[in-house]
Amino acid sequence: MIKIYTDGSCLENPGNGGWAAIIINNGQKTNIKGSKKNTTNNQMELLAPIEALKKIPKGSKVQIFTDSKYVKSGITEWIYNWKKNGWKTVNRQEVKNKDLWTELDILAKDFEISWNWVKAHSTDELNNEVDLIAKEAANL
Repeated sequence: MIKIYTDGSCLENPGNGGWAAIIINNGQKTNIKGSKKNTTNNQMELLAPIEALKKIPKGSKVQIFTDSKYVKSGITEWIYNWKKNGWKTVNRQEVKNKDLWTELDILAKDFEISWNWVKAHSTDELNNEVDLIAKEAANL
């Protein structure tokens, strides 16, 4: 089972952003990160699992840990109705970040994923570590 801790950060929203992931596979820990100008926190939160899934073998069993309820609820609940309703929310608004949601949805089909929400800035050491990496990336 591969474990992935993800986080996104934005210095201002919108503003300079960073994303990060810690991938633990067979006891080996790998950190990845990236940054983007003029972005939002939610975009960075989505980019973290997208980029992490691109780094692991297709077909893997994966546990993804995120402190973003937006990401967890979006991919495990909301996305089904969004797709059914032509990428519109319950309020008939266009789904924000559709391009990233579409990419995550397509990538996720290649894995057996358990999505897990963790409380931010709490006792989860790896969540705290990935938060710092994302903040560093946003400052690049």
